[in-house]
Amino acid sequence: MKENHQNEDSFFAKVYAVARLIPYGRVTSYGAIAEYLGTKGSARMVGWAMNSSHTQKLQVPAHRVVNRTGMLSGKHHFGGSNLMQELLESEGIKIEDDQIQNFDAVFWNPMKELY
Repeated sequence: MKENHQNEDSFFAKVYAVARLIPYGRVTSYGAIAEYLGTKGSARMVGWAMNSSHTQKLQVPAHRVVNRTGMLSGKHHFGGSNLMQELLESEGIKIEDDQIQNFDAVFWNPMKELY
């Protein structure tokens, strides 16, 4: 059991490292991070990592990670407020009904950007 926890910690650390590279004013998806890490089917685990990111000493911009269609699916992890939307809007990202507008224009794909 302990070994799985260490593997999870290592995976989470890799997720956080990628998330910290997302530029200001851009967003990526759980799946894009998972694919970049070579674990294409683990988008949900990326979501779990984002949910735990507040425990990190070095800040993780979890608000910049959304679902594959640009929905703010993780917004309930920001204290039940509109904080996720407010943080994104403060970076110039337009949102209507929890949906990022012009998603393709602000989408940051680590597979393309980091190679």
